[in-house]
Amino acid sequence: MPLQLARIETFLFRADVKEPVKTSFGSIPRRSALLLRIEDTDGAHGWGEVWCNFPPYSADNKMRLFETVIAPAALTGTYADPSDAWHDLTARTSRWASQGGEPGPFAACIAGMDLALWDLTARRAGKPLRALLAGDDVRNTVPAYASGLNPDTAADTVARCRDAGFRAFKVKVAFGTETDIRTVSGLARDLRTGERLMVDANQGWDLPEARRAVPRLGAYGLGFIEEPIPADRPAAEWAELAMLSPVPLAGGENVMGYENFAALINNGHHGVVQPDMLKWGGLTGAYAVGRRAVAAGRSYCPHWLGSGLGLLAAAQVLAAVGGPGMLEHDVMENPLREALARPFPRVRDGAFPLPDSPGLGVEPDLDAAAGWLLTRAAYRRD
Repeated sequence: MPLQLARIETFLFRADVKEPVKTSFGSIPRRSALLLRIEDTDGAHGWGEVWCNFPPYSADNKMRLFETVIAPAALTGTYADPSDAWHDLTARTSRWASQGGEPGPFAACIAGMDLALWDLTARRAGKPLRALLAGDDVRNTVPAYASGLNPDTAADTVARCRDAGFRAFKVKVAFGTETDIRTVSGLARDLRTGERLMVDANQGWDLPEARRAVPRLGAYGLGFIEEPIPADRPAAEWAELAMLSPVPLAGGENVMGYENFAALINNGHHGVVQPDMLKWGGLTGAYAVGRRAVAAGRSYCPHWLGSGLGLLAAAQVLAAVGGPGMLEHDVMENPLREALARPFPRVRDGAFPLPDSPGLGVEPDLDAAAGWLLTRAAYRRD
């Protein structure tokens, strides 16, 4: 059935937190979420989310982009399927994105629309999103790791997450070599049988720093080292670090475009491929990238840091893609995570269970999140 939208709603939430997320590029002192609810002309609906965790107020800009550009464009089209809509909207808005110098915000807005369209399509078909993509025999759980751990509170966070069912953990590094060594060595020493530890430098080292840090940290038997250098550094630098590292390198959250992902996968320097579907590509792009990565022998570990709606999207795609990848599950303080995805699945024995309901399998609880709602708007087809 062709897709023709009748209504788009946007919901902007923001919640201050006691413990900011600390990274090598700065801190995130508040958690924002920009959700979309779409309806087609038959009354079916779907939910999407737009990437907006940094800078802290980037969601406000994306809300305005929907109001002035994205919603008007989306409401005038008729699409064969969600992928057709993603390609059409990307092409129709490319000149505006270039003119405004905002290819990233435009890509994130279209990615959120893409997710909402896939959720709507799966709900209309009466299937969980993963089953719509990969068939009814698709797995119902995915391995998950606890992400976002601040170095100064990492030991306590690991203990809390271990009690909550996690068996793998990722801590932030690139705060100085000796600080990183103390953090990683302490956590690695206290790991239990079957547990894994990864690190994320958030593009925090230049090449000379990475040459020193990667072999030393990798010696602790890490699962992977994420973004040791900026994502746009030449392939030669990634190649050198991949040879120096005793463990796989990871990256992809700051990569956009099929051509760039093809190069990342084909050059072999990234053992772990981590696209953020709501930063670029939506489910349309992430599913294609994930399948290509797994076929090439890489691990597909989708990136996400936002509300539970985006987390469920990443989990559904990971289940459909298959392979040895893990789900990134932010565990730092974020009251929006669970309120905006009900019923929220709980990790058990290192695995994230997926709901059997159609689409994403969750609905935002707008009443529970009302205290964090900043603004809400609706756009209708003429």
